[in-house]
Amino acid sequence: MKRNVFLDNTPLGEALERWAAALERAGAAKPLPGEKVAVEKSRGRVTAAPVTALVSSPSYHAAAMDGYAVRFADTFGATETRPKRLAVGRDAFPVDTGDPLPEGCNAVVMIEHVQPVGGAGPVGGAGEEAIEIVESVTPWHHVRTTGEDIVATELIVPENHVVRPVDIGAMLAAGITEISVRRRPRVVVIPTGDELIQPGEPPAPGRIVEFNSRVLCGLVEEWGGDPVRSEIVRDNVESLRKRIGEAASEGDVVVVNAGSSAGSEDYTAHVLRELGEVVLHGVSIKPGKPVILALVSGKPVLGIPGYPVSTVLTFGLFGKPLVFALQGRRVPPAETIRARMSRQTASPLGQEEFLRVKVGRVGENVVATPIARGAGVLMSLVRADGIVRIPAASEGVGAGAEIDVALLRPAEEILKTIVCIGSHDNTLDLLANALKKRRPEMSLSSAHVGSLGGLLALKRGETHVAGTHLLDEETGTYNVSYLKKILPDKRMTLVRLVDREQGFVVPRGNPMGIKGFADLARPGVVFINRQAGSGTRLLLDHHLKKEGIDPRKVAGYDHEEYTHMGVAAAVLSGVAGTGLAILAAARALGLDFVPVAVEEYDLAIPREFLDLPMVQALLEIIRTDREFKDAVAALGGYNVERMGDVVWES
Repeated sequence: MKRNVFLDNTPLGEALERWAAALERAGAAKPLPGEKVAVEKSRGRVTAAPVTALVSSPSYHAAAMDGYAVRFADTFGATETRPKRLAVGRDAFPVDTGDPLPEGCNAVVMIEHVQPVGGAGPVGGAGEEAIEIVESVTPWHHVRTTGEDIVATELIVPENHVVRPVDIGAMLAAGITEISVRRRPRVVVIPTGDELIQPGEPPAPGRIVEFNSRVLCGLVEEWGGDPVRSEIVRDNVESLRKRIGEAASEGDVVVVNAGSSAGSEDYTAHVLRELGEVVLHGVSIKPGKPVILALVSGKPVLGIPGYPVSTVLTFGLFGKPLVFALQGRRVPPAETIRARMSRQTASPLGQEEFLRVKVGRVGENVVATPIARGAGVLMSLVRADGIVRIPAASEGVGAGAEIDVALLRPAEEILKTIVCIGSHDNTLDLLANALKKRRPEMSLSSAHVGSLGGLLALKRGETHVAGTHLLDEETGTYNVSYLKKILPDKRMTLVRLVDREQGFVVPRGNPMGIKGFADLARPGVVFINRQAGSGTRLLLDHHLKKEGIDPRKVAGYDHEEYTHMGVAAAVLSGVAGTGLAILAAARALGLDFVPVAVEEYDLAIPREFLDLPMVQALLEIIRTDREFKDAVAALGGYNVERMGDVVWES
């Protein structure tokens, strides 16, 4: 089979227009017909027809208070000085809230406003029970008249309305027990690829756990659709052709995941051309460029890329509006917030980029910090607070630029988030969990840019807290000299989080015999580095200088990772033979470790943020939460004796 090529590099706006036009031409996005469901089971469904009341509510004149039903004319003239006496059972009738009014009554006197009396009087003979009232009432006083809430034939909810719990109550009150709702759009999701294995199967080189279809089905459910997950289809043209054809008859929408690109085993576009019409193949977006939009037997078929971030973003762009349209709905606009970009971010000219960011309010500023950009980094979506769209005509966003962020979680949560930018440490994940466990309304959001990057973020007012472990070569001390130099005019507090072991992560058995920094210059030793500005990078450069080793002699010096776990993963996978990281990272992945230093890892906090309730809550956990300290110690390579100590104040 011939290798595929991109048919298009269509701008996103044009792609959406062409897709909408093709769907309209095929009648493939019209609201689906209705089906009958019990009102009690209708929450979240979309009405396929207007719902009108069968009966009025209330269906009779009902007492709105406990008291006595009366004829309002019988109360004329009653005052405190001249109370009026009414005979019970003839002029006044006891009623409870909700009771029907006796024939002829048109008002209710509250029980608190009557005084029971007995004996002969103007209203009757001896021993007759009576009440006295001290003020008159108006017509229908404390009465719920027939149809006060709902009048028979009144519109309860219109067509294309998403049914809410209160709507269910109103419909039942109006005598309706069954309504017509849009059939849920049936979306058939087909995962493809020879490399895929099911969750729970043992992983192996060249095998990838198939999770994308579960994510896609979850999104379909979230949007009100009915997902159908297909079995994995291997990279075989006939198998793929057969399954897509079946799916087009089974569902309202078909989603083929993976195989949309231009590789030798990417068959989706070829098969879709044979079965129907490819509306376009290739959209100038990042990530998600090789998306395919097609029609087969009049049904929309989306061929979406296999990288998980591309999968989610392209399905949101092209699939979500379709699922909503089939229900007679429009996609509600995303909640947005105006934020300031924390650092300069380049973007390829000619492609609209969807950049994942962390967001938090620091002082008066809402700050957005970019996180991992790879199309395969699913955790970038898990960790992201929002998405920034960088236009195709732009080469990026400058530091400090004002941008709109489409939020992935409520703004209220973001405003109660502690922003921590700086050096990575595994304890920050435990700390974030401990904070969420103790104070569910608060969050800790960490972005890993290195120790120097964190201190510069403090200087720019973009973070509440910065993790730092910067070694001063001259004094052998950590962090203080850098705070004095970078933040000379800012009142700072330095709080110890942990003392930790740093060293060389190596495969089990240390096959290269790594003992120290001098070994990095040996032939055959491949190193994985941390990013410039990180404390680990400064530690490396300090020791290379002491050993007289030119960094250019270290194979892999320019290959950077942003976290200790990233370094450990690179060693585990064979990308590198060794790298500098903490002991906890080596233990987590079952690797060996050659210690070289014990570092002081501190949290630098501006004094202006110390009294914030969320920062106080964080410090309280660090200082008093025994469970948190034990969890940190259990990671290995950490000393928690000084955890929470103030080690320096400017």
